[in-house]
Amino acid sequence: MYPMLVERNANNQITITVSSSVDSFGLQRVIDYVKYLEATSKSKAKQSDIDKLSDEVNATWWTKNRKRFIK
Repeated sequence: MYPMLVERNANNQITITVSSSVDSFGLQRVIDYVKYLEATSKSKAKQSDIDKLSDEVNATWWTKNRKRFIK
């Protein structure tokens, strides 16, 4: 079995090396989650603010697209 290797370099970046046998779909999901963590790491938004914005976006989308789904 090939060991997973995690290294931090001088530029404070982390390199993760995994075996090529790792499922690429699952690995992509992990990468997407890490991108999310990086993008939101300095956010001061509260979960309630995010939920409210999400509800507003969904309501607007539904208003614009309702006719495509209900005949």
